[in-house]
Amino acid sequence: MSSRVDHLVAEFVALEVKLLACHARLAASTDSEALHDLRTTVRRLRSVLRPLRGLPGVDQLEEAAKAVGHVTTPLRDMQVLEAFLAKKGLNEAAQRRHDFLRQACPAVATSAELNRLLGMLDQFPGFVRVQQRQGLMRGLGKRIGKRLHKQWKQLEQAIADPAHDRHRLRLLIKRVRYAAEAYPELSHSSKAITTRLKAAQSALGDWHDHLQWLAQAGQQRDLAPCIAGWQLGIVRAEGKADEALKRLHKACFAD
Repeated sequence: MSSRVDHLVAEFVALEVKLLACHARLAASTDSEALHDLRTTVRRLRSVLRPLRGLPGVDQLEEAAKAVGHVTTPLRDMQVLEAFLAKKGLNEAAQRRHDFLRQACPAVATSAELNRLLGMLDQFPGFVRVQQRQGLMRGLGKRIGKRLHKQWKQLEQAIADPAHDRHRLRLLIKRVRYAAEAYPELSHSSKAITTRLKAAQSALGDWHDHLQWLAQAGQQRDLAPCIAGWQLGIVRAEGKADEALKRLHKACFAD
């Protein structure tokens, strides 16, 4: 028990250090990957927290992390779109988004959402130690294992559904994959399965990007030259996503 709590505390401290580094990079506007790294770290934090739901303070910290995700999602989506436009030679459209992001990304560092998360996370390891002394962390491994099993079960049922929701599948795959990374000793996820999870997540991400871009194209005139290509692209992305899901199902759930 003590070693598992020690590992958990160390994980929270490490995540705080990474978030602080991302915060500093955003504030100084040093590189374009700062926002992406921030989101990846917040996602890992949420993956660590999700199996701990119900313990004191966990739900509040998870909500704070979720709020940062909501603030940063539109900016990250724009970064991906900007990179696509630049690659296609649509330089004016790319530059407009680049100019916006150059102002918006550093502002994330001063946002109430991110600073609230950092403040809560700074206090959380000590809070965990208090709970440990009060005996509230007993059965931690069993609790985590049960939640991880539930996530896998939800994913299995969602993939098997003929009318599966790609949005929900994308989220479920992220949860399973990042939880497996956060708790490798309890996940029982092999390297081959991890590869399948990554492939399915990537394929669904490509589909999601095309869906988002087509929705924006109806409101942003400078995206008009891309519409025909995106309409073809989303059909291909759907096919690739469905194939990746079939391979994932076979690797993980087939008898």
